Amino acid sequence: MTATTSTATLKISGLRAVAGGVEILHGVDLEVAPGQVHALMGPNGSGKSTLAHALMGRPGTTVTAGSIAIGDTELAGLPSWRRARAGLFLALQHPIEVPGVRLEAMLTEALTESGGDANRVAAALEAEADEIGFDRRFLDRALNVDLSGGERKRNEIVQLGVVKPRFAVLDEIDSGLDIDALRAVARRVERATSEWGLGVLAVTHFRRLLQELRADRVHVMVGGLIVADGGPELADELDASGYGAYIP
Repeated sequence: MTATTSTATLKISGLRAVAGGVEILHGVDLEVAPGQVHALMGPNGSGKSTLAHALMGRPGTTVTAGSIAIGDTELAGLPSWRRARAGLFLALQHPIEVPGVRLEAMLTEALTESGGDANRVAAALEAEADEIGFDRRFLDRALNVDLSGGERKRNEIVQLGVVKPRFAVLDEIDSGLDIDALRAVARRVERATSEWGLGVLAVTHFRRLLQELRADRVHVMVGGLIVADGGPELADELDASGYGAYIP
């Protein structure tokens, strides 16, 4: 579908994970190639956000078996910052406030650590903000402080555009966005798949995201397992009939 700069895939194999003392993921297999968009859909409580957290190593979610790899680099067991350095990015469903830490300072440090060009951060921030309609005034604030839910989601995409990771896990990036913001965010992510070969795993409940961010594959998760895979037409089917056919 798109031009890429790397052939390494994000490969998830037999992944099991525990959250809150309960096993939520029971053996997930999924592979995302550079430049591809994969949508992960499913009913509430099916394990979609747990998968996102397990991939990034978020505290409170523990991988107990299986593999998470980008190319030959195994990520399971690594701290989150090492996974980020390997090229993985997580846009949280509920981005948190970080008082005292400015966005530009954070991204400058991130690019410095990863060997990127930290000198381009200020200009890149303004360009990315303008592209998705994120008010430049917010660039000087501490991270997400006093931002609305939708503004925080746009802030995540601004960060993605500056850092340019290899793979992005978007956990309900469409939640809280109005129609125009959703269109701008989805189109920016779509362009990234060709601009630098970004691979995307988008967790979503709604087909409307996929009207702008075109999915190569759609996966259905129920009970901590992927129970169905298909092309973009699967999202249309789910939108029309729900998940009843996939729930035991």
